[in-house]
Amino acid sequence: MLLLVGLATVTFRAFRAYSGIERVDLSAVLDPVSGDTVNYLLVGSDSREGLDPDVPVGGRSTVTGKRSDTIILLRVGPAGSQMMSIPRDLWVTVASTGRKGRINGAYNAGPANLVQTVKDNLKVPVNHYMEVGFESFAGVVDALGGITIDFPHPAFDTHSGLYVDQSGPVTLDGRQALAYARSRYYTERIDGREVTDPTADLGRQQRQQQFLRTALGEAGGSRNPVEVVAVTEALSSGLVLDDSLGLLDLIGLARSLSGTEPTTVVLPTEGARKGGAAVLVLDQPEADEVLAGFR
Repeated sequence: MLLLVGLATVTFRAFRAYSGIERVDLSAVLDPVSGDTVNYLLVGSDSREGLDPDVPVGGRSTVTGKRSDTIILLRVGPAGSQMMSIPRDLWVTVASTGRKGRINGAYNAGPANLVQTVKDNLKVPVNHYMEVGFESFAGVVDALGGITIDFPHPAFDTHSGLYVDQSGPVTLDGRQALAYARSRYYTERIDGREVTDPTADLGRQQRQQQFLRTALGEAGGSRNPVEVVAVTEALSSGLVLDDSLGLLDLIGLARSLSGTEPTTVVLPTEGARKGGAAVLVLDQPEADEVLAGFR
């Protein structure tokens, strides 16, 4: 009897959390799933809503509002999965205005505009949309009891708040995991010297991908129903999904990433100046060769 009550309680909590997830109608811009390969557009939104205002994130507590901090295209199929970061500074034609600008600016007019902008400029299909706020990232990691990242050297970033004082596998809690994923000034201590990552945004993209792979993989690999419910509840407060993405789809995505290492794909870009600002443009024809794997 107690087992049945416990199971009913866990099930109720899971569906209550799932029903609280914000949904957005993107039927006008999403491509229907064809076959067994699916493209997901994953967006990490830089929102401070839901975080303790007395505890700074990234060393700052005065940032408000919401912006796309991370844009990733994830392709999942029977042959495996690929994950490609789309640089925030990529210079594109914004779908809603027809004007040139950075791709993260397309998010300001809503998810539909971002999806359409990605499709128009990269010529790739987008089947599903998933957006996660920073408070959800932190909550998921804490619900999992932390995530383990292998650090070649001790590392820190005074801007994001990252501080790891040892090398090797380190278990990060929610806030340190966020600091790792958001780090723009990632600095390692190597043989007594402080060495800042020279790859800048490329290195940050790789850390974000590693963070997502680890978090999604551990969530998908969990067989503890209480832990799964805790993850769902943590996600529900800051998760936005297209309204065609169901609970079973989410579970299937997490399961497909469990215990696997999606191939990291780098979108070839090169620096340019547009309107006096430093931006990135696609490096052709290499960019099309990479994008062909997502088409």
